[in-house]
Amino acid sequence: MTLTAPLPDSSEAIARSITIAIAEQRLPPGAKLREEALARAYQVSRTKIRAALVMLAKDKLIDLIPDKGAFISKPTMEETRDIFFVRRILEAAMVREFIARATAKDYEMLEEHLRKELQSVEENNLQIRSVLLSDFHILLTQVVGNEVLTDILVKLAGRCSLITMLYQSSRDAMCSTQEHSAFVAAAKAGKVEEAVELMMHHLHHVEQALQFTTEHDPKKDLVTELLS
Repeated sequence: MTLTAPLPDSSEAIARSITIAIAEQRLPPGAKLREEALARAYQVSRTKIRAALVMLAKDKLIDLIPDKGAFISKPTMEETRDIFFVRRILEAAMVREFIARATAKDYEMLEEHLRKELQSVEENNLQIRSVLLSDFHILLTQVVGNEVLTDILVKLAGRCSLITMLYQSSRDAMCSTQEHSAFVAAAKAGKVEEAVELMMHHLHHVEQALQFTTEHDPKKDLVTELLS
């Protein structure tokens, strides 16, 4: 952000600004977001800052802890293993149902999504790529049409999006979109078991490739990082 660029002045815009800072790894996991400092930095009321923090908490990007404040979410390795374990169980069943229901129009929609994925990875747009890579799985559940399954996977995918935003390398993000493409090709050809195997391999690969090594200098001015 340049010195002459206008500061975000709505809660939605502030939430987007903080999201971008998290995606670009300028705000590390566990960092505390102080309402008063943010209000001064964005030149808005603390009421707007609180609203922005609530939006970020709903997206699982921050944790709001009573009497302590707001912190950038810090997914642990154990939490990550638990999330991916559940996803593998659910998505194996989901893939079979998807192939049974998907139409030619559904595959056209997925192929367009894959083009956007590839573009975001090539441009190294961390925020957009994490969202698109996560949304691919949500699109599959929407085709299935099971609202309960969709609700569960949306919540899990939201948490995974943060995890990959923080810990997935650009190289592994490229592998993810290639694996999505391979899955779509198998599913479109009606190769059910191959498609299931490809999805399981993909989820396992994403989990194994995560790099839980993010460190930060506790003396770093986080507000400066946020607005830089």
